[in-house]
Order: sequence, then structure tokens, then C-alpha cells
Amino acid sequence: MTYGREEQNELIVQNLPLIGYHVSEMIRRVPAHVQRDELAAAGSLALVQAARAFNPELGVPFSRYAAVRVRGAIVDELRGMDWASRGARHRARQLTETSEKLTAALGRKPTREELAEALGVDITEVDATRGDVERRVLSIDAEGAGAAESLATSGLGPEERLLVDEKLRYLLAGVTELPERLRYVVEELFFRDRPVVELADELGVTQSRISQLRTQALGMLRDAINSSLDPELGPTASPEPGVAERRRHAYYAAVAERASGALARNGAGEASLHAARPTVDVG
Repeated sequence: MTYGREEQNELIVQNLPLIGYHVSEMIRRVPAHVQRDELAAAGSLALVQAARAFNPELGVPFSRYAAVRVRGAIVDELRGMDWASRGARHRARQLTETSEKLTAALGRKPTREELAEALGVDITEVDATRGDVERRVLSIDAEGAGAAESLATSGLGPEERLLVDEKLRYLLAGVTELPERLRYVVEELFFRDRPVVELADELGVTQSRISQLRTQALGMLRDAINSSLDPELGPTASPEPGVAERRRHAYYAAVAERASGALARNGAGEASLHAARPTVDVG
């Protein structure tokens, strides 16, 4: 059995701190250009999915179940990002190739000084490149979710609950209003828990392309929510917007309209993921 919609919403509200905890844990271990909001959006979708799929008869506390799902979604989102710039990738490749050649020639791993001399760079640059490589291959699966399980709380006040409900309403409306291909990717990955490799095979694209679509969708969700609820964090409008920007703003408007309509219809603060959607495309 699964909980009803009201009970699901209560689980989501109670366990929202899990998202902030796991985002904070991950964000300090990755390069500065990784966006906190994108990780939070992935975690939020996973929390909604966890509440909908949770079966209380299994005897597992929801906080533990949700912590695993939220953290897994954030890890997946990080894996899908291309953390390194083209220059950083090139330097990392050079370092690896040079290290392998020196290892073969010397019969041992080269020192930092030997690598720097072979590459014609300072030792500090060798160290910096190694740091980039280590961040890129960092195992972010090493830490468990146990520390987050104690964060769930039902102590939110009425005003906080209203804010939470509003954000959830816009999040679900945003998913509904995504262009069809992006919406399908988000729903399959986050709400149906399908592996990236399986979805890539179905759509006839690479796993990298699926990751790109996921990142694009999460960015649109973030911008749509911010445009309505926190305009200062929203995207900056161009004085003379092109076709792509006009389409994005049409998407933001459609999300706002659907979210407001959901509130007017039922007062519960949630839009249906499977309602009919207007034709809104995004370039």
C-alpha cells in the first residue's frame, strides 16, 4: 500500500531538510561552478517520488528511505555534469599520458618534480591539475545517508509550510509544462527511477545526451520557480529577447498559470503531473 496524497505531502514537508543537508554535503566537494539550485531541484524531485512510492508496510522509516533516494538523485545529477572545462580536460589528459610514459621508462611512478620537468610547467600547475582530476573521479558514494536521517522534523510553522507548499506546487507545475522530451526524461529518471542507460537505449541517444537533457530540464525548473517566487534569482531578461528567450518566458508564464490554477482548484498546493499541457516549446 502507499499513502494518500495528503499523507504524501506531509512526508515531503517533514523531510525537506534532507535536501539541504545532502546538497551542502556534496557542494563542498565539487568545483565552484556547480549550481546548488540544480542539485536541490534533483533532490526535490526525488523526495516527491519517494513519498509517492513509499510503502509503510515494509517497515523501513521514510526518513531513511527518502535519504537514500534524495542522495542518489543528487549523485546522479553530479555524474551527469561535465565538471571540467575543455582546458582542464586537456591538461588532465596530458598529465595522465606523461605519467604513463614516465612510469614505463622509469619502472616506477614519477615524482611531481619529474612530471613538471617533462611537461615544462611548474610543480604548482602539476598539483592543480591533479586536484582537478581527483575532483572529477572523486567517489561521492563513499558516505552513507545515516547522518541525514535524524534531520526530518515536523516542526515547521504555518508560514514555512505555506512556502513549502508553494514551492512544491511550482515544481510539479514546472515538470508538467516542460517540453515533451524534457518532461519525459525527468519523469522517467526521477518518478519512475529508470537507469540512464536504459532510457538512452529507448530514445536512441547516448547516455551523455540524457544527462544533458536532465541538466537542461532542471535548469528550466529552477528558473521558472525563481521567476515567480524569487525574481532576484531569476534569469536576467534581454532588452531585445530572441525567439529562444521568448519561448523560455512563455514557459515561465505557463508554469505560473498552472501553479496558480492548482491553488484555486483545490487549495492543496499541488499540480498534477499528468494533466493536459499547452504547447510550449523551448529552444
